[in-house]
Amino acid sequence: MTSVRTPRTPAKGRLARSAAATLALCLLGGAGSAYAYWAAAGSGNGSAANGTLQTVAMEALVPGDTLQTSLFPGGTADVLLRASNPNPFPMTVHGFAANGPVTADAAHAGCTTTGVTFTPPDAAVSPPVVIPANSSILLTLPGAASMDVASLSACQGAQFSVPVTLEVRK
Repeated sequence: MTSVRTPRTPAKGRLARSAAATLALCLLGGAGSAYAYWAAAGSGNGSAANGTLQTVAMEALVPGDTLQTSLFPGGTADVLLRASNPNPFPMTVHGFAANGPVTADAAHAGCTTTGVTFTPPDAAVSPPVVIPANSSILLTLPGAASMDVASLSACQGAQFSVPVTLEVRK
């Protein structure tokens, strides 16, 4: 007699246990890999160089610059500045401030009491003024210089040095 074997189907409980065990192993393996990825440490060397910000220079009345207003006792006049940006990137002008006493030129030595004051603009420059990289611009501050009536007669025709600090930002 020959016997025929029929393939056996695993019991439902055994199949469910095998599937659950396989799933648990996959989850643990994945969690272990994720932990290893995030917990891994490394080391190395890096470097960076930073540039040096150069000072924006200001000059008053360079050849070719012409004043449009004159100062007289009891009046105001424009202050004319040339700002030079030696940096390889543009700088934005944000404000101005007085930076010392106003003096008369050497040809007017008798002008010891100039009566001249500088009044910077109240707020930040608006609209913003940009000094392009490696260039200079002419800035006019309307009515920023004033002369009181106590100025000496020896100040007639003098050119005045008005020390000004320019605030610029990159």
